[in-house]
Amino acid sequence: MNKLSLLSIALLSTLSVGVNAANEPIEIIPAAVITNHEKVELGKMLFFEPRLSKSGFISCNSCHNLSTGGVDALPTSIGHNWQEGPINSPTVLNAEYGLAQFWDGRAKDLKEQAGGPIANPKEMGFSHELAVDTVRSMPAYQARFEKVYDSKEVSIDMITDAIAEFEKTLVTPNAPFDLYLQGDKAAISDQAKAGYQLFKDKGCVSCHNGPAVGGTMYMKMGLVKPFHTNNPATGRKGVTGKEADKFVFKVPTLRNIELTYPYFHDGSVWDLEEAVNTMADIQLGQKLSDKEVKEMVAFLNSLTGEQPQIVLPILPPSNKNTPRPVPFED
Repeated sequence: MNKLSLLSIALLSTLSVGVNAANEPIEIIPAAVITNHEKVELGKMLFFEPRLSKSGFISCNSCHNLSTGGVDALPTSIGHNWQEGPINSPTVLNAEYGLAQFWDGRAKDLKEQAGGPIANPKEMGFSHELAVDTVRSMPAYQARFEKVYDSKEVSIDMITDAIAEFEKTLVTPNAPFDLYLQGDKAAISDQAKAGYQLFKDKGCVSCHNGPAVGGTMYMKMGLVKPFHTNNPATGRKGVTGKEADKFVFKVPTLRNIELTYPYFHDGSVWDLEEAVNTMADIQLGQKLSDKEVKEMVAFLNSLTGEQPQIVLPILPPSNKNTPRPVPFED
C-alpha cells in the first residue's frame, strides 16, 4: 500500500469521526488553551484567596472545591458566620459553557459571577471596596496586577476578570464519552452505550446537550409534575419578576455528575439513580425500569473527564496595611 493510500485512509477516518461527532447532540469538551499565563496565575491566586472574605477564611474554592468536582458536596453552602446558603453550589468545572451563571442566570458571565459572593453577606460577607483594599495592601499582588493590567491601580473589575480567566481553564476533557465520540467505540461499556441511547430516546437531550451536556437553556423544575422542596428559591422569577419564570432554572451541566452530588438546586438528592428516576418522573412523565436506570447512570458516569491538576498557589503575606479578618462578627 503506498503512502498516498495510507494518507487517504487516515483522512477518511478523521472525517468519519468528525461526521459521527457532528451528528450527536453532545459535543466534545476540548482541553483548555491558555494564552495569558500571567493572568491565569493571578486568577488562581485570587480563587484560593481567603482574604477576599470578611472572615479571612472563605475563598472561591470553599464552595467550588477543585478537589471534589468543583462543588462543596453540601445541600447548600456554608457562608460567613456559618450562615446557611440559599441554594446548592453548582460546579465551577466547565462553567464557561453556560449561557449565564448562577442557577437563576442573574450573572451574564464568569466575571460578573465572581463579584457576587464577595459582597454577599450570606457568602463571603465582605465588600468590593474592602476586597480591593486587601489586595492592594500587598506589594506582591500590586506587582502582579501591574504586570497583567499595565496599571498601578487595583480594581474589583480586575480582580473578577482575573478570577474568570482562571475559571475558564477549569475544563475536563478526555472523558470516556468524549473518546467514544471521537471514534473509540471501546471507550465506554455496552451498558453506557445503551444508557446513551435511552438518554436520546427518552428526550433528555432536549435540555442536556452541547459540550457541557447542559447549561445552554432555562427550564422549569417540575415540568410535568410538581417538584416538592422546602428550598425558597424561585429561579428566574427572582430576576425577571415574571410569574411564568417561577421555578425556572438554568439546566445544569451533567459533566462530572458522579462527582457533583447532592443534586438539584436544593441539594435534596444524594444518589444518582434516585436523581435519574426523579427527573424522568417530573420532567418527562416517564417511569424507568431498574435496568434502564442503571444503563442511564453508566452513561452519566462516562461523562467524568480529566480533572484540573492544580498546584496550590503561595499567597503573599498580609502586612500592617491589610484589613484584618473578623471571622466571628455578624
